[in-house]
Amino acid sequence: MDKNKLVIILSAFALYFLSAGFSYFIFSKGLAGGLTDSPIPAPTLSNGQVTFDESLPKTQECPLNGVKYSKQQENWWQKHRPLGVMIENHEESRPQSGLSGADVIYEAVAEGGITRFLAVYYCQEGGILGPVRSARTYFLDFISEYGNYPLYAHVGGANQSGPADAISQISDYGWSSYNDLNQFSISAPTFLRDEDRIGHPVATEHTMYSSAGKLWGFAQKQRELTNVDKKNNSWDEDFVSYKFSEDISASERPASQSVHLEFWNNKNYYVDWTYDPKTNLYKRNNGGSTHTDLNNKKQLTAKNVVVLLMRESNANDGYENNIHLLYQTKGTGKAIVFKDGERVDATWKKTNRTARTILTDAKGNEIKFNRGLIWFEIMATDSTITVK
Repeated sequence: MDKNKLVIILSAFALYFLSAGFSYFIFSKGLAGGLTDSPIPAPTLSNGQVTFDESLPKTQECPLNGVKYSKQQENWWQKHRPLGVMIENHEESRPQSGLSGADVIYEAVAEGGITRFLAVYYCQEGGILGPVRSARTYFLDFISEYGNYPLYAHVGGANQSGPADAISQISDYGWSSYNDLNQFSISAPTFLRDEDRIGHPVATEHTMYSSAGKLWGFAQKQRELTNVDKKNNSWDEDFVSYKFSEDISASERPASQSVHLEFWNNKNYYVDWTYDPKTNLYKRNNGGSTHTDLNNKKQLTAKNVVVLLMRESNANDGYENNIHLLYQTKGTGKAIVFKDGERVDATWKKTNRTARTILTDAKGNEIKFNRGLIWFEIMATDSTITVK
């Protein structure tokens, strides 16, 4: 090969590698005006729980409570549907696991003045969840607000024939063995008993746990439910999101506010919310003690505390001691919204089971919630509520 041909070949190779390297630099680093986006890293799995890169920009709004998360986290939550979990609040069940990781929480008396929680998960994983307890009819009305076939996890439920028969209603709604995740029909390891988790002896009914990851995984593998159902319908086609606003500035916040709620005449279940102007959060005490989450040992807090005053009555279904309750969840009634250290007297309205519970102020304007956990307190219309 003569010298001139060799120079031409070497020059061609050099030009090829130079152009390839330049193209890679242009398109991978975004020098060409951002023609391509850098790939979004997948979340990591640690001890069975999904974790996200907290250094990523938080630009994506959670549709349930307005909190801004990263695109990485949004990509993750868009692969499943909202999950409601029945978590009990019996004294022996405290501290519960996973309440601090919920996007929205509903609290109402289950029986005998003992409250129970419907914790709704979508944008956060939540970790270990429990103790999981039984279904109640009025909680079905609230989880029904979260789009088409929301996942609903519980351990059995009220099944006495009559208006409080939650198990029959689940069947009537077409949820049985589909989006309904009843522990009675789901074997381990999706649900597991842990007699030692709380750290003190408890009755068996206070020992059932699961996790959002296990429940979403079961729904995907066994029920073909992800963000879409078997017919490829997205869960959020008819979902109505609340409206959200930013926190008021620190200089505008009041120095203090306390909210005292009395569920029946049972001091062990009285709730106190204390406003913290530094964080613009309400800190929760239950039964006179700090209410914490066993997962992280931190006190439970909420950005918005919403008291829904609803007519409470006994089901009169013949069940022992007539303990099954009903709440008038549909229609309209009075409400009180606590946010930014202020009280807003409001009106709630819910037209049917699947309709959103909408809150409006005295002028008829829909109330905007602060971005963060929304904690609904469902109380009888004659309940004692003290605000200072």
